[in-house]
Amino acid sequence: MTTIVCTSASNAATPATRTLSFAPRTSYPTYPSFSSYVRARRPVLLRTARSLTANPSDAEDLLQTALTKTYVAWERIEDHRALDGYVRRALLNTRTSQWRKRKVEEFTCDELPEPEGAPVGDPADHQVLHDAMWRAIMKLPARQRAMVVLRYYEDLSEVQTAEVLGVSVGTVKSAVSRALGKLREDPELVPAR
Repeated sequence: MTTIVCTSASNAATPATRTLSFAPRTSYPTYPSFSSYVRARRPVLLRTARSLTANPSDAEDLLQTALTKTYVAWERIEDHRALDGYVRRALLNTRTSQWRKRKVEEFTCDELPEPEGAPVGDPADHQVLHDAMWRAIMKLPARQRAMVVLRYYEDLSEVQTAEVLGVSVGTVKSAVSRALGKLREDPELVPAR
């Protein structure tokens, strides 16, 4: 159960607190020793909270959350001389929980931050090149054609290609190298370079 205690910045000097409208109406015990502890140690604890966050407002929220956890556990804390350590641990645990739960925020902007890619050409030119590539591949001997298709169209490794065809890895390497050499020399593919 989370106890919600809010104080406004303008009323920070007064010990009065108000309960948020959605909080259940129950009476919470008051601890004068807690109030005096917060008044005395708040600046030091706030410096600790600021060292854990980049934003001063977040540091104040973090400290408020840690003090709320301390308030809820006030009766269970046996050694009040070690309160600073307890609150610091609450600050660190709360900050760690916030960090783990953080969300990546998306912002709309006028310009996309991604760099522009390569200009997209005419789809008809792309299809012509695609057809020319397949015609050139079909001119290769069957074994070389099979190796090129497995390596570059099916995206298999050299070892996988060798296993599929029942040949050695060296055979795949040399046959693919010869096939690529023939494709580079194909007259239909020369203008594409």
